[in-house]
Amino acid sequence: MASTRMIDIAVNFTDSMFRGIYNGKQYHVADISAVLSRAWGAGIDRIIVTGGSLEESKEALAIAESDARLFCTVGVHPTRCKEFDDSGDPEKHFQALVSLAKEGVEKGKVVAIGECGLDYDRLHFCPAEIQKKYFEKQFELAWAMKLPMFLHMRAAAEDFCNILEQNNHRFCSGVAHSFTGSAEDRERLLSFSNLFIGVNGCSLKTAENLDVVKGIPVERMMIETDSPYCEIKNTHAGISYVQSLWPSKKKEKYDPDSTVKGRNEPCLARQVLEVVAGCKGIADIDQLSKTIYHNTCRVFFPHDLDSAADALLSGGHDAI
Repeated sequence: MASTRMIDIAVNFTDSMFRGIYNGKQYHVADISAVLSRAWGAGIDRIIVTGGSLEESKEALAIAESDARLFCTVGVHPTRCKEFDDSGDPEKHFQALVSLAKEGVEKGKVVAIGECGLDYDRLHFCPAEIQKKYFEKQFELAWAMKLPMFLHMRAAAEDFCNILEQNNHRFCSGVAHSFTGSAEDRERLLSFSNLFIGVNGCSLKTAENLDVVKGIPVERMMIETDSPYCEIKNTHAGISYVQSLWPSKKKEKYDPDSTVKGRNEPCLARQVLEVVAGCKGIADIDQLSKTIYHNTCRVFFPHDLDSAADALLSGGHDAI
């Protein structure tokens, strides 16, 4: 299994579930090290830890600094964009994000701006106008830092794509992660040549979802878990293509050698890869993983591709 190399582009390691806390109650010890051990054993060789607010981005950077294979994003999630105004000084709040992003880039850890975008499914957390205002603002941050964007689009395709179009000159590349949209939404995203689509368990729930994913060219795709959320459940259409399984136990009977039932984790990116291969009718899963790995490096780890090209030119082999 470990011969297939993968990068999980979305892991919420700042979530309390990875500290053993579920709905405010402690069930087991913090276990990121056990989770990482399973991930590395499954062929994951890098993970991007998601930042969704200023404070969470600070935490994501601290987590990323704990292992050479961990990286992170800095940004504000659409549902939390009220934090700019709530801070009392939106510009100062923005400058704090800039400083954090600079620090993270200098440390070689921050690889994208985000998670940012629009989420019209959860307007009770943040009104659309505020979401749009601070989605646009974060293009400024991406442009200043010359970083790609880690994007969120939920039930907001038209406004999302309009803002992307208006800011295309400040947008080098990015990924619309955790994609759950329609075939029409997919085509709108694919019309941006520098945009990739991230697929996870939430992208693979229904037969219609699978049809939409089938139409995403492999050259424009990335895989992720968005753990601890978005696992592939037994009720999901994609489950029939899953081949790799891990022992799991309920959180009440926690075992560090098992996954926790109902909590997604990075090793399960392998299942996402299997479902993508299955629904697209791709027999060579290693070739599929190589293409997706290359896509991910192209956006988030471009220096790798430079090194690989140098190695090939100087007679090295299998550099990527």
